[in-house]
Amino acid sequence: MRPIFLYITLLLSFLTYSQSEQLAKNYIRQGQYEKALSVFKKLYAKNPSRTTYILGLVESHQQLEQFAEAETILTKRIKENPDNAQMLVELGHHFDVQGKHDQATSYYDKAIAAYGKNSKNHAYSLAQTFEKYSLLDQAAIIYEKGMKDNPRTNYSVQLAKIYGEQGKLEKMFNSYLTLVQSQPNYLSVVQRNFSEYITEDPINEANVIFRKLLIKKLQQQPNIVYNEMLSWLFVQQKEFKKAFTQEKAIYKRKAEGPDGIIDLARIAIAEKDIKSASEILNYVLETPVSKDMKLTAHKIILKAKVDNATEKEYPTIATQYENVFDEYGKSHETIGLQVDYAHFLAFSLDKKQEGLDFLKKIITREHLSRFQSSRIKMEIADILVLDQKFNQALIYYTQVQNALKNNFLAQDARFKVAKTSYYKGDFAWAQTQLDVLKSSTSQLIANDAMELSLIINDNSHEDSTQTALKIFAKADLLAFQNKNDEAIIMYEKILTQHKGEKIEDEAFLRQAKLYEKEKQFEKAKVNYLKIIEFYNDDILADDAYYWLAELYSNQLGEPEKAKELYEKIIFNHADSIYFVDARKKYRTLRGDAIN
Repeated sequence: MRPIFLYITLLLSFLTYSQSEQLAKNYIRQGQYEKALSVFKKLYAKNPSRTTYILGLVESHQQLEQFAEAETILTKRIKENPDNAQMLVELGHHFDVQGKHDQATSYYDKAIAAYGKNSKNHAYSLAQTFEKYSLLDQAAIIYEKGMKDNPRTNYSVQLAKIYGEQGKLEKMFNSYLTLVQSQPNYLSVVQRNFSEYITEDPINEANVIFRKLLIKKLQQQPNIVYNEMLSWLFVQQKEFKKAFTQEKAIYKRKAEGPDGIIDLARIAIAEKDIKSASEILNYVLETPVSKDMKLTAHKIILKAKVDNATEKEYPTIATQYENVFDEYGKSHETIGLQVDYAHFLAFSLDKKQEGLDFLKKIITREHLSRFQSSRIKMEIADILVLDQKFNQALIYYTQVQNALKNNFLAQDARFKVAKTSYYKGDFAWAQTQLDVLKSSTSQLIANDAMELSLIINDNSHEDSTQTALKIFAKADLLAFQNKNDEAIIMYEKILTQHKGEKIEDEAFLRQAKLYEKEKQFEKAKVNYLKIIEFYNDDILADDAYYWLAELYSNQLGEPEKAKELYEKIIFNHADSIYFVDARKKYRTLRGDAIN
């Protein structure tokens, strides 16, 4: 019984001290230093060698400007152990607090010297003590010494952060590269950290330093990591052909599939650089890779061309599709391309029936998996919506839902059921579907569902006849059908006949996006400005700021105005989905990427 009783007594004693220490720390956080001092005095009296009690007691004295008492405690501890480097830093800081900087520096130097004499002082904890007081030069010295003394330790991350704060960019990049060399799994983390310094501007100081460092390292000691980092740098600068050169080197050295090259093409397409994407994907087509890879390359570039083509380019694209089918056949292997081709027929060439017939032949001709069959049925349903055959479309969407329960495609089909019901004016059924989708595992679908749900809800309570909502849904359908001019007129009907109603800001935004598609940039600008003027406190304000900034930056040639709008998102809309992008573009326009 006695050992158990002793154990319980020790445990209760430990818990009491722990609670007292936490209470004292809370007092310090709240600025109640006299109360903190009282508690820390009792704790220190019980255990004068415990570091946390010493530091708590010293801080309490310092905050109360009782410097003599604080100094007595620190000097007493140092006399007991003259080479206690952490306490030497604390005493140095104690003098810094009082403005006695020369004395402070002497103790910081003594701490560094003590580390060199006494291996018991761990580099990490000492460097952290220096960092606690923003003594970055001293912290860097200790981390560097620590790595030299013990090659098994790696303080590259800590050093890189310090170098970055000091503006020593080459040393920062070098430290991160050292880390990636030894631990390649840190690559994505390192790239995120580099994003704080690297911009789209190739002559930005950090970009230039990083590029020169990588090229130098490649010349001295070729390593695939340096090619990967150079490719990443060129992508940030939107120099996709230069990135392509690096990706080819990586592909040849790795002797694996050309996935990196294909991913680069996708990025170029997202940035509307179709010319570079075509060159990149043509390399894949000319390289001895699998048929699947070649078909993927064809699919990506043809879809990109369709998405960015003018009407006069359509015949050329149709011929390119037919050439691919001549080479690879209209078989099981090319189903993805065939679905894209049917979409092109219906949505671009306005050959809806031809597109439907093409897809229905695939279903009857091929032995398809449930997923393949569902993908084709989704496209059939989309074309039926395009043709305003809503009830037939709903049948196909429902078949997909039933065939692939809980699959992403099934959730997408449910959203399209809601959207189709919305187009035909059945807002109640649309809302029922959207309520289910708000908790979708796909964040994109959940967000889209929430957005449409809000539009229906907001404009049903205010107007029981849903007159404006019906016009808005018709305008959305016309936009889906690529009848942009008609959709613009329909949105205008809301703006003239339903002024001041909740749906007005949504109409301004949708109309502005269509104006941009039609290259009527001044009209788009006016719409964004109206949202900012009349709906600055509403949910679409950050959308208007962002898209107007993009317009000023990319189309209207007014970067200063764009910078002002990005800044408004950064300071007034920190929860915006555009926040990260706006901050990056603001820093690029400001020409100062260094934090």
